[in-house]
Amino acid sequence: MKPVRMYATAVCPYCVRAEQLLRRKGVTEIEKILIDRDPAQRDHMMQITGRRTVPQIFVGERHVGGCDDLYALEHAGELDALLADA
Repeated sequence: MKPVRMYATAVCPYCVRAEQLLRRKGVTEIEKILIDRDPAQRDHMMQITGRRTVPQIFVGERHVGGCDDLYALEHAGELDALLADA
């Protein structure tokens, strides 16, 4: 599986929901960056994504977006292929 990185906050139901979907898909390791504990990481997240909401999810180097975007990939049948190693 490709590495997954998620910018999140400690108390975020959308972050939890996104993580649950990733776990169901077999993702065992998620690099979780808690932006509420590190303002520099929040600034970095906003710079690289252009967004200020969490979660912001990356699969490999691809920015997937937020929780709704992740579920949209799942419903379109594209998430498994994205997570799989190339």
